[in-house]
Amino acid sequence: MAVIRWMLAVTLWLLLAGLAQGAAIEVREFDDPVLEKRYHSLTASMRCPTCQNQAINDSDAPVSGDMRDRVYQLLHDGRSDMEIRDHMVQRFGDYILYNPRLEGRTYLLWGLPAVLVVLGGILVMLMVRARRNASSRALSEHERQRLEILINRGDGQ
Repeated sequence: MAVIRWMLAVTLWLLLAGLAQGAAIEVREFDDPVLEKRYHSLTASMRCPTCQNQAINDSDAPVSGDMRDRVYQLLHDGRSDMEIRDHMVQRFGDYILYNPRLEGRTYLLWGLPAVLVVLGGILVMLMVRARRNASSRALSEHERQRLEILINRGDGQ
């Protein structure tokens, strides 16, 4: 009898946990499919300030819910995507953007990969040229004499 009560309690707990998870799903009403697509695109392109590298459309953090609400309101107010991003950056900072804007302080962030690729290409080119020169270089007189001594020593054994 105790086992049945325990199983019933676990089943009831699992059902309640499932209902709680279902209650967390937000349903947004959109009359225009373009507006809905813009909403999903905007919420996927913004990072949750409290979660580590999670978009606000996937985050369960309360601040992400507030951000989704604000994006929804701004879309219904007729704001453009750029205006919405500017508003959210002004409120939460540049951290929320997955792709930071090209500004004076982000030149290094955007330019460093290109600079590293160019430097890597130059390094590879120099290494190939050095190997080519090293393999085609003739032996000096001292090196020839030494090589002859080594070869002759090997023949005598």
